[in-house]
Amino acid sequence: MQPSLFKAYDIRGLSPEELGAAEAGRIGVALAKLHRPKNVVVGRDMRVTSAELEEALIDGLNSQGVDVVRIGLCTTPMFNFSVSEARGVYDLGVMVTASHNPAKYNGLKITKGDNTSIGQGSGMEELRDLACSDEPIPQGNTRGTVSDDNELLDRYVEAVWSRSKLEGGFEDWHIAIDAGNGMEGYVLPILSRKLGATVHDLYWKLDGNFPNHEANPVKVETLKDLQEMVRVKRCVFGAAFDGDADRVGFVDENGEPIPGDILTALFAKELLSEHKGGTVLYDLRSSKSVKEVIEEAGGKAIMCKVGHAGIKKQMRETGAVFAGELSMHFYFAEFANCEASDYAMLLLMRLLKRENKPLSALWKPLVRYAHSGEINFSVSDTQKALALIEERYQKDALDVSHLDGVRIDFGDWWFSLRASNTEPLIRLNLEAETHERMEEKVAEIRVCLASLIQA
Repeated sequence: MQPSLFKAYDIRGLSPEELGAAEAGRIGVALAKLHRPKNVVVGRDMRVTSAELEEALIDGLNSQGVDVVRIGLCTTPMFNFSVSEARGVYDLGVMVTASHNPAKYNGLKITKGDNTSIGQGSGMEELRDLACSDEPIPQGNTRGTVSDDNELLDRYVEAVWSRSKLEGGFEDWHIAIDAGNGMEGYVLPILSRKLGATVHDLYWKLDGNFPNHEANPVKVETLKDLQEMVRVKRCVFGAAFDGDADRVGFVDENGEPIPGDILTALFAKELLSEHKGGTVLYDLRSSKSVKEVIEEAGGKAIMCKVGHAGIKKQMRETGAVFAGELSMHFYFAEFANCEASDYAMLLLMRLLKRENKPLSALWKPLVRYAHSGEINFSVSDTQKALALIEERYQKDALDVSHLDGVRIDFGDWWFSLRASNTEPLIRLNLEAETHERMEEKVAEIRVCLASLIQA
């Protein structure tokens, strides 16, 4: 097994070439050996190899005497909900998924019984070393059992609906929802019946080959069909989910995509109306306007690192009611500090209903600065690139942060530069008070990095 399969937040690789049944089985054995769990919940997405990997994973766990509850097809929010609602019944949870990656990939997301993730610095290195070693792991004295939970979907939809506090009144609404042939297509037929609105569906059929487009709402090019549907059907908004449905993006009534950090600001305003003075986390790539909006709504804004493992941990430590990432992961204290994309969509509906304004009128005033979006650079040495940029810019900075990579603030503009956890890339996010200034500074940093960019 290749150690490179073990990423910062999950296990992921080409499947079955790199991650097949043998590898999944060995990982199950290694998890049991390291954590000594009694009960583990296992779910999967609809990818071509997911059923095979799930079976092998369960067999590996069972071989060590571990009892498994199999929930089968599920979204990542459903999977997280299954762990949290059991309240300590499960020692571990494992979901077979490669999230938004293309069809040729698959992977495993692993969580502990308290919904904290196993990732870099929280158990992934130990799992990697044992799974990839030649150490034989003998079978347990007894074999574990497998039982099936076939009612999770209904319980999850009911929890999302009841916690949203929606009371109907959407009969005249038209909404477009693109599941991208991913797992959200499993939830939407049930959830949409509760909405009362006319829902126009795009690609709800589960298909691990993703025949229509990559299920990744961050990429604007994947939203073309949704944008067209919104315009043609005169929808109030459109929603697009990624492959395992732990991310959701939105377009307004004109089909214009809403940036993930601005969505964070919108959801923060809505939640702070209930949780007066609450804490909200926002990732360091986000616009300055996000912090401003949170504080204007009476909340406490705290900048955080990128990545679900660290965010969930920091939410517990700070008692945050909500956290949002530029990449459209939205985390809610009501859902054990985990992503709940369906809940995010219902909150947006609640906000629109109360304000009785077009979505464009709610989000556009929050765009107060010119943000570059995330720009990737391929470099031969990511740490050298980060050091070079910091040396060049720190002398004129008002603030330099090493929370995640390097983030340098000059007052009228700032930038964040982070190394990718999985590829030889660095990721730039930059914001300035004007579009011209933003483009000028992006071009300037490009020049600084030119000697390190691979041909």
